[in-house]
Parts: sequence; C-alpha cells; structure tokens
Amino acid sequence: MGTSIILVRPRNPQNIGAAARAMGNFGLADLRVVSPYEPTWREAVSAVGAHEILKKAKLYDTLKDALFDADLVFATTALKNRKTDRPIVALPSLGGYLEDCKSENTAIVFGSEKTGLNKEDIALAHCVLNIPTSAEVPSINLAQAVVLCCYELSKIKPKNRGGRYKKPDFKEVEIVKDNILQMLSLLDLPPVLGDKVCQSRLEDLAARRMLDKEDLFFVNGIVSRIISKIKE
Repeated sequence: MGTSIILVRPRNPQNIGAAARAMGNFGLADLRVVSPYEPTWREAVSAVGAHEILKKAKLYDTLKDALFDADLVFATTALKNRKTDRPIVALPSLGGYLEDCKSENTAIVFGSEKTGLNKEDIALAHCVLNIPTSAEVPSINLAQAVVLCCYELSKIKPKNRGGRYKKPDFKEVEIVKDNILQMLSLLDLPPVLGDKVCQSRLEDLAARRMLDKEDLFFVNGIVSRIISKIKE
C-alpha cells in the first residue's frame, strides 16, 4: 500500500519541514504540497535528516491535482463546529480501517494551520480522519498531527491483497464524473436536477467507493456511447 501525505495551503515552512521529518522517521516518502504560502518552504531547517523528502516533494496548484492516483482519501479535521456526511475514522482505528480496505494508494490530507480544510476539500475525501483531543483544546499543530498519523501508519503491516478486484483512483473517477455531467448537460433535466445538485450527488456516490475499476470502465463505456448517440 502506498501512502501520500498532502499538505494543503500550509503557511509555515517549518511545519512543512517538520512534516517531512516525521515522514522520514516512520518510513514514508511521498510528500505533496498544495499552494504553500511561503515560496521558500523547501529550505525549511526543521526537516532534520529528511531534506531529500522535502527536496522531492511534489508541488500542486489544487488538491484535485494532488489526489490524481489516490483511491482512498482521508481529510483530517478536528470537527469543531463542523458537520460532515463522510464516515468518521478516529486515528486509533486507522490501522484496522485500512486493513479492511482494498486500497492501493492512500492519501491523508492536512489543511492550513490557520483555517484547516474547507468544505470543498473535505468533499473530495472518502472519509474524515479525526485525532481525538481534549474538548477544551480540540485543534492540534499541523506538524504534530502529521507525526501522530505517520506513527499510526507505521504500525500497519503490509497485506498481500491479491485478486483482480481494484478500486479506481481519484483521476479515473473524475474522468467518469465529468463524462456523466457532460451527458446530463445534454438532457432536458428539470431545475431540481441542476448542475450543482448533480455534481454534489456524484461526489457523494464516488465517496462511497462502491465500484471497482471494471465497474467504472463499464459505466464509462455506456455513458460515452449515450453521449455519442445524443450528439448524432
């Protein structure tokens, strides 16, 4: 199982360096950074012993771009004053959850130190990952959150999944979603099924991870054929 740590709009380069160090401590190497606030983040002195991870970190403009190959996405949040329709996984349960999943590429997404992840970011995730903390001080420092998650990930033993059943990655799902939305735009749908409603429903369906790759390709083939017929 491959695991990516994704930092979205981080403001402090030292937190990025500390996150890289935590990854190195526990055997992870795939760091992805989305729209960092500081242009000098690769020079963070806090990445002691993990400068190579920081050097090789991939930079993306959007979270969607950074998630291109992930087939299971966790959005980390303290959940304070925030509701979500995504399944909530407490950090101590992460290992058991992952062992039950058929994930090949997992992404754990962390938000900005100031604002965390917004609702649009969380909508792209399959699950919400919550670190249980005191109700008096529910939020946790970005670098510390990465340390805790990396530690939990290090306890998971590799599992030989075998078989042909594979979950589609984020980019594959996005392609099919776009094709379905294109097909719907060609139909005379009532206002109650507007673009935003359809987009939201498709995101909810994708988050449930019900289809494997073959199922998804089957659906995409039908949708593509319908689009061709409508345009004819």
